[in-house]
Amino acid sequence: MTVIVSRPTPVDAALFRQAFRRHAAGVAVVTTDAGRGAAGVTVTSLASLSAEPPLLSFSVAATGSVWPHLRDADTAVIHLLGAEHTALAQTFATSGIDRFGAPTRWRRLPTGEPVLEDAAAWLRVSIEHRHPAGGSHLVIGRVEEAELAEEGAPLLYHAGHYHAL
Repeated sequence: MTVIVSRPTPVDAALFRQAFRRHAAGVAVVTTDAGRGAAGVTVTSLASLSAEPPLLSFSVAATGSVWPHLRDADTAVIHLLGAEHTALAQTFATSGIDRFGAPTRWRRLPTGEPVLEDAAAWLRVSIEHRHPAGGSHLVIGRVEEAELAEEGAPLLYHAGHYHAL
């Protein structure tokens, strides 16, 4: 008996994006300064990798304006956003603008990284690894410092829109 094995057609980028629009994700902003000024981007790919040692990961598009900064930086700050931070998420997701201009409220940590005011939490990381992954780069950071604000509702991204839980 002959068994015919059919191979599924490859998943194209549009179908892949459609599938992940059905997956709700937390929203974070990553900021850094590699010596050329503050840079930042909104990410929904943030993941906890390990508690001992405290490691996290996120991905950044290789063509994104923040990639050269993260490629050259030793550290970054990951800001976990709350339900009230939709405008901040949209600002850091918009290309071609001054993301750190008014009304963005931010300051520098004593170690030099830009930190956004009022985030639900922020985590300062030392960047340990950068791995090319398709059209993106996977960044792995070790958490060196953290600060938590009062607990509140998170900001989620689902079906192309921001939502409060």
